[in-house]
Amino acid sequence: MSRRAAADSLHAQFGALGVTDPADLVKSEVMEGAPQLARFVLLQSLWHVAIDGWTGPGSLEQLPAAQRLLAAGADREDLVRLARAVAYEAVFATLDELDAGGDANVMGVQAGWVVMESDEDGSPTGRTLPALHEDLLTMDPSGRDGADLWQ
Repeated sequence: MSRRAAADSLHAQFGALGVTDPADLVKSEVMEGAPQLARFVLLQSLWHVAIDGWTGPGSLEQLPAAQRLLAAGADREDLVRLARAVAYEAVFATLDELDAGGDANVMGVQAGWVVMESDEDGSPTGRTLPALHEDLLTMDPSGRDGADLWQ
């Protein structure tokens, strides 16, 4: 596929994901070989499912502790904000650990990991997705970079 065709395809895919100005992402992927689409899809999915998933009806109420707090008069919005903040911290810590590629606190163990893009068939492309934790806040669909999590 030509660079132009690849850029057009990426532009359309980013547009379908709600990115209003994907030019820098497309340029980075086409010119530098950075897997920006895979990175965006992964981070957006984590934000939507793990963090914003707590805003859905009944999601908080599935937890017995939350049920007790609500019954005791706790504000549902505060509990949702708490659940989302804890979820954000858990996702961030997980991404940070994945980005590290190994556990620096374990000596004598020769094991590590890498997050890698895959193709349509699930086969690794060889392009890694580094520093995922650095961009997690940019996936906040509200555009506030997670500021509401700490109100």
